[in-house]
Amino acid sequence: MKEWDIIFADQKGELTTLHLSAEQRPSEEEAARAIRSVLFPVMDELDLNDFQDRSVSPTARWLKENSGVTISEIVERP
Repeated sequence: MKEWDIIFADQKGELTTLHLSAEQRPSEEEAARAIRSVLFPVMDELDLNDFQDRSVSPTARWLKENSGVTISEIVERP
């Protein structure tokens, strides 16, 4: 497994890093789901069917629109 850093701006606009283990580079949607599980654990199972098929990354869109969380980059850890 490779180690990845997901760098994102949290609700306060501060850059935060989340570490994730995955064989391949996580997509923006996978990264957004990991962030949501940390920041909003109760909402981790939120049904985003309203966004399904209308948004490439429904979880990333939800994070940005509802809490101002934006993913800056996803990089492999050295």
